[in-house]
Amino acid sequence: MRNTVRQELIARQLDEQIAARYPVGQRLRVLDVGLGQGTQALRLARAGHNVTGLESDPEMAATVREALDAEPEGIRERVRIIEGDGRDTGAHFLPGAFDIVLCHGVLMYVNEPDPMLAGLARVLAPGGLLSLVVRNADALAMRPGLAGDFDAALAAFDSPDYTNRLGLRVRADRLETLTATLTGIGAPLHTWYGVRVFTDQAADDQAPPAGEELDRLIAAEEKAGRTDPYRSVAALLHLCGVRG
Repeated sequence: MRNTVRQELIARQLDEQIAARYPVGQRLRVLDVGLGQGTQALRLARAGHNVTGLESDPEMAATVREALDAEPEGIRERVRIIEGDGRDTGAHFLPGAFDIVLCHGVLMYVNEPDPMLAGLARVLAPGGLLSLVVRNADALAMRPGLAGDFDAALAAFDSPDYTNRLGLRVRADRLETLTATLTGIGAPLHTWYGVRVFTDQAADDQAPPAGEELDRLIAAEEKAGRTDPYRSVAALLHLCGVRG
């Protein structure tokens, strides 16, 4: 359920930003840094866009290639996958090569994100969209606090570091800090959303509800992700910067 909510909300938010910025039917050049399972990359390719995926994990890259093999030829030819580190975009791409750059669920694994973000902004064309999904450091105490782990909740007030559900020690980002960073790299924040206000406590293997119940859940999450103060305590933040 957690992944269903995340991917559906991000898809809707991305589509909203694309529709507001580009003419209907324009084929866009998209870079997805840290493909994961390729959910957004494949969705955008199906919508007619040319997508490049940059993935540092060979196993994840292989998973996306396998999923891509099941797509029609017209979609397969719009996607290319490059194995490489998101911190090395300058080694792979020319400045201004992309209209949209996605970096979803990656920054938490990067100790010093500013150089990487500067590299992502560099490969964006003027007016291009930079889409970031990060763990929300300003709400880091919510998950352990609601689970009754008050030692972890107290620790979260003092540090952006946390242990994720994979057991890895990673880090979260603050909206204020990223806002300043995006301004500094020439892709100032245009808008932001909260993702997973109500469902972040769901178990990893909990299936999403079906039919109308899922529609109501998504509607509630979508509304909360756009509304203060709810979006401020979302587990994830979706930030959209625009290249000047």
